[in-house]
Formats: sequence, structure tokens, C-alpha cells
Amino acid sequence: MTKLVRFVKQEAVLSVAAVLAVISAFFVPPDGEYLGYIDFRTLAILFSLMTVMAGLRRQGIFDRMGRALLALTGGALQLVLVLVGLCFFCSMLITNDVALLTFVPFTFVVLDSLGPETREKLALPVVCMQTIAANLGSMLTPIGNPQNLYLYGRSGMGMGAFVALMLPYTLASLALLAGWAVWLCRGGSPVRKGAGGPFLAPQPGVRADKRIVWMDAALFVVCLLAVVRVLPYGAAFAAVLAATFLADRSTLGRVDYSLLLTFVAFFIFIGNLGRVPAFSDWLRQIIAGREVLVSVLASQVTSNVPAALLLSGFTQNVEGLIIGTNLGGLGTLIASMASLISYRQIAREEPAGKGKYFALFTVSNLVFLAALLGLWALLG
Repeated sequence: MTKLVRFVKQEAVLSVAAVLAVISAFFVPPDGEYLGYIDFRTLAILFSLMTVMAGLRRQGIFDRMGRALLALTGGALQLVLVLVGLCFFCSMLITNDVALLTFVPFTFVVLDSLGPETREKLALPVVCMQTIAANLGSMLTPIGNPQNLYLYGRSGMGMGAFVALMLPYTLASLALLAGWAVWLCRGGSPVRKGAGGPFLAPQPGVRADKRIVWMDAALFVVCLLAVVRVLPYGAAFAAVLAATFLADRSTLGRVDYSLLLTFVAFFIFIGNLGRVPAFSDWLRQIIAGREVLVSVLASQVTSNVPAALLLSGFTQNVEGLIIGTNLGGLGTLIASMASLISYRQIAREEPAGKGKYFALFTVSNLVFLAALLGLWALLG
């Protein structure tokens, strides 16, 4: 019983999705149509990308990149811009989750080296900025976050059309983050030139295997080709699974299988809802013409990945869902589950500052959300 409670706490979204799937099965008993609910393309590409990113992260590639960039910093503003920029730009390719898992702990290592005064001033706002940066940077590309990958597959859009759709919001987000960084560092907090220098040395126990790095880099290209439909997704999945199993087997244990199972559970739940006419008609009426606002609101209580999965079954306006679920990652702490990665790190490193961080996170997220919804209204 204790293990079950612990599992539910650790995997709350998966647990809720599983319960919803089971409940829906009482209304629509399992039959041959269940298999048709599952979007195997999304699952295969998501698994492939997570595997490749886990392999590269295990080799310390992203950490080394951050250390190299920090060696060029010469002041507080440059330091903040690099730390936040790493999350913003890297999330476009390595996903928001991986960006935060890599660079938030790295940020505390850097700030610790600069003394308690600098850490006290910068830790909470920088981590908050990094979280927002990862969530908003990831919205530019189909591989930036799980909901984008799923909705991109459903939309039939080309890569260029997807990027063009989200580019105005990405540029506005970058400008807002840069403005916040300038305001944060307005008083000046000197950081000597090359403050990141000591971090250029590899971490103890982390030694990159060039053979694995090159393999994962090649597999990443294979994944991208599958995303843009140049390669069959099945071929990409088989290549990633086989190569990783043979050359870097332990990486397969680092894949977030709970996310894949969450997708499966929501696919079943959504598929069953679609076969209950009264409910599906009601939901379609609520969503019609309000895709962006409904998905923003739904994301606040379910998080944006489940919101994308749920709402996509009841509207053809996938572009509205792409905008809404990405902007909907702003707001509450659970609007984007990636935000919890940063919060857990804050709870570990700055336990006395959890309340202050939560307040700062909520206010700043609402400001960004209001600004980007205003942009959406202007563009619409």
C-alpha cells in the first residue's frame, strides 16, 4: 500500500490518466477499435527522441556546452543571459524537460562559485527565468515538447509552417526575457571575466565516449528526418532501439516510460469519449472557435500535454491548440509539468525560499501569459 501511495505521488498525471481510461472502459467496453486510438507515430518518435537525449545527457554534452559558454561571461548580465539562453535555445532541440534537468542544477553549481551574495540575489529569479525560457523556447519546434510533437503529427503541417506559426510568440518571449534580465542586473553584480572557467573541466566521473556521442548525434538526425516525414517513423524507432541496445544499453533505463504510458492512457480515454455522442457533442460545442482560450484554461489544471491530447479529439483547429497549449504552459505550477523539475530543485537547494519562488513564479508566469495572449489577440 505504501509503495502504491508513493507511486501515485510520483506519477500523479499517469495515475489520473490510467484511472480515467479505466472509468471510460465501463462506458465503452474494450473492443477491436481500441487499437485504433493509439497514435503509434507519436509514441515511436517520442521514445526515439527521449532515448537519444538521455544518451547525450549521460555523456555530459549539454553540461560541457554550458561550461564553454560560461567561460566567456564578464558580468552579471552576461551570466544571466547565458544561463537563461541555454534553456531557451536548447529546449528547441532537446525538449524543455531535458533543458531544465541539465541546466538548473548546473546554475546552482555556477552561483555557488560566485559567493553567497550573488547566489542569494540571482538564484530564485534566474531559475524562474530558466523555467519560463525552457517552456517558451520549446514552443518554436515540433520536437521542443511532447504536445508539439503530437499536435504536429495530427496537423499535417510542414516544419516551416509550424515554425512560422510560433515564431512571433517565440520572439516576443525572447524580448520579455531579455528585458527581465536587464532589470534584474540593473544594479550590477560584478562577475569576473571567465567566471565559468573553472567549470570547463569535466565533472568527476563524467567522461564522454566519442563513439556514443557520434552515434547519438547520427540518431538525432534520423529522428528529425522521421519528424519531417522523410523517413518512416518505424525505421527511426528500430534504428534508435537497436543501436542503443547494442552500444549503450544502460541509457534505455533512463527513458521516461511513464510519459509514454500517460499518452497511451489518454489515447484510450479520448477515444472512448469520442464514442459517447452526448459528451463529445457537448465538448465540441464548448471548444469550437475558442481553441486557444480553452486549451490555455485546460492546461492550468491538467497541464498542457494532457490538454493537447484531450482537446485534439474534438476539434479540427489544430493550429489553435498548438498556440493554446504552448501559451498554456504559463500560469500555474502544473500548467507545464516541466516546471516541477525546477521547483524540486529549488526545494532541494533553497528550502527556505520555496514560498518566495512560488510567488515569483506565479506572478511572472501570469505576466508573460497576459503579454502573449495580448499578442495573440493582435495577430488574430
